[in-house]
Amino acid sequence: MKKAFITGITGQDGSYLAQFLLEKGYNVYGLTRRTSTQNFERIKEIIHHPNLELISGDLVDQQSITFALQDIQPDEIYNLAAQSFVKASWEQPVLTGEFTAIGVTKVLEAMRLACPKAKFYQASSSEMFGKVREVPQNENTPFYPRSPYGVAKVYGHWITVNYRESYDLFAVSGILFNHESPRRGLEFVTRKISNTVARIKLGKEEVIELGNLDSKRDWGYAKDYVQAMWLMLQQDKADDYVIATGETHSVREFLQIACKVAGLGDYEKYYKHNKKYDRPAEVDLLIGNPEKAKKVLHWSPTISFEELVTLMVEKDLEFELKNSN
Repeated sequence: MKKAFITGITGQDGSYLAQFLLEKGYNVYGLTRRTSTQNFERIKEIIHHPNLELISGDLVDQQSITFALQDIQPDEIYNLAAQSFVKASWEQPVLTGEFTAIGVTKVLEAMRLACPKAKFYQASSSEMFGKVREVPQNENTPFYPRSPYGVAKVYGHWITVNYRESYDLFAVSGILFNHESPRRGLEFVTRKISNTVARIKLGKEEVIELGNLDSKRDWGYAKDYVQAMWLMLQQDKADDYVIATGETHSVREFLQIACKVAGLGDYEKYYKHNKKYDRPAEVDLLIGNPEKAKKVLHWSPTISFEELVTLMVEKDLEFELKNSN
């Protein structure tokens, strides 16, 4: 029975990945930070699974990671933990650097010392491309990050490459473009839209306040993207891959479809621009080229943009309706 170690198991990607691996017969170990109130909402369906064990530790504490890896001796390590909200990275740039950049080094160093034969996955991000140098973006597109989060992710990406080349570790980076789901945090624009639209439909809200509606992103389904992470670690050769749909859609389109799904009609009746949601340095257009992943990993997305928006709005309608009673 294979063993997998996941940092960030209580997040969107971590929860889907843990479910995926448990279904494949893995023993799954999830690193969680010790806090006075734990939030296990995203893993509530698997929290009592006999093959899941939660380990207390922290990305900023080298010793806790090293001891955990020494004890577990995992076959696969998935580093998904990070300060992952782009807007917050301007408000907390140092913390973002500690978790999202230096934290990667600490996990890699722990692996090098404790279980160098394991396979390592690093969650890289399309935000590394930022002010894009070419359209669409692939594995060879130069990085030009436009936020402290993007800068930290570039560090995490290159330190993974560096450890792979310096210590002959099986270490890969998945350059994942935006991937959403009903488990997305409410602070992210997609889930904010799906949830607020549901609340407007049920009479709990009147307007939705957003920033730049013209920003374009390549949006996929998180459940599809965790399968790509796993596929990268099943290869004979460690390499980096862009995971994306190859399509781009604006925030405006997301809002339009969400309002249509909820039966609200014209989005302009509910939309209000709020400058506080505008970024100091905007990333205008992200669109990935997933051809390498399709060819080597035999991976491709399973649901369309419209299906994704529909899924999220319907789940939020269900969630808000349940919380009304």
